[in-house]
Amino acid sequence: MKKSIFLSCVLAVALVGTLFSLPKVVVNTKGKDVDQERSQPAAASTEAAPEAATKHDGAALTPDQLKTIDRLRSGFNQANAKDKASAGIELSNKFAELQKFDSAGFYAEQVAILSPTVENILRTGDRYYEAYGFAVNDEKAKNLGAKTREYYEKALKLNPGLLAAKANMAMTFVNTENPMAGILMLREVIDTDPTNELALFNLGILSMRSNQYSKASDRFRQILTNNPANTKAKFYLGLTLVELGDKEQARKVLTEVKKEEKDPVIQQAIGELETRLNN
Repeated sequence: MKKSIFLSCVLAVALVGTLFSLPKVVVNTKGKDVDQERSQPAAASTEAAPEAATKHDGAALTPDQLKTIDRLRSGFNQANAKDKASAGIELSNKFAELQKFDSAGFYAEQVAILSPTVENILRTGDRYYEAYGFAVNDEKAKNLGAKTREYYEKALKLNPGLLAAKANMAMTFVNTENPMAGILMLREVIDTDPTNELALFNLGILSMRSNQYSKASDRFRQILTNNPANTKAKFYLGLTLVELGDKEQARKVLTEVKKEEKDPVIQQAIGELETRLNN
């Protein structure tokens, strides 16, 4: 796997915003059908709700899945004021389960408008952040990044201790005109919690994007010092060691990951890294 492809993989992992899982599509989205639903402006009405797309990341929804979505949407639209929020959460969760992240964000937002609790606002930020991670063009990424920040900022005003939200929000600044805002935000998280895995991981990812592999390896080692079972951090440590030319340590780390990590994307990446190490 070429270096540029690995860096695309790195970026995708960072944007999805979760330390413990990789996106389904991490390298090349060209030529694949993706969720074209676009987040709509906040409104308590569902008239502007995006229609359920039949495909996402190249995978068509089954008739049963579409039937479930139609049933849940109908239930949300027809629910009385008392039940509407719970119906919206169920619909948002189902869209997220099916990786329809734009729609998941939209309906989470409707719930947050109906019932602006910290939990509902934070869920909306998380859903839009997932959608942001799968944005396939700059315009969509910009819009979803703004939505993500809007709801994370609201959640943090209500509860400044939501460090994961702050660490996620920081990553939405990466491709803006003010990327340093994101880095400073991550450092603020580290100042509050020096062992925060998500912030350390994101800082490691950003170091890799700027070819600062030594600094990146330090971040991943920090994570592993406190949590040796974090195979994602261990994988990226192995990758940084490959880039640093430390073949012996890279082989050792990647061999451990190969035994511990079940994710097929990582397994494939390890195989290609091993080929690279043997050349």
